[in-house]
Amino acid sequence: VQLQASGGGLVQAGGSLRLSCAASGRTFTWYAMGWFRQAPGKEREFVAAINYSSSTTYYADSVKGRFTISRDNAKNQVYLQMNSLNPEDTAVYYCAASRAAVSRSKNDYNYWGQGTKVTVSS
Repeated sequence: VQLQASGGGLVQAGGSLRLSCAASGRTFTWYAMGWFRQAPGKEREFVAAINYSSSTTYYADSVKGRFTISRDNAKNQVYLQMNSLNPEDTAVYYCAASRAAVSRSKNDYNYWGQGTKVTVSS
């Protein structure tokens, strides 16, 4: 499956952004989907994940209550709504697809998009 992330940009602290990830090539509902992020000089870290039916979602503690992951299987899209952004959210955000069950571990994801950059200014 091919993944294309979009929606990043520059936003002031307290603002919002909505990231999108378009999937193509395989049956989208086969996959759990996740969002990860990587800040300069840091390892890639888990942000949020959702299972194929949207019945299960996971969030990193750092974004819980501010970010919401969702998916539209009819459109082969997964979204990350990010509210109350702060400078610590600055990173390149990646969407990923997993053939396994929904997971917080990047090692469980088989396909990755190219990333979209989010910069939050103070």
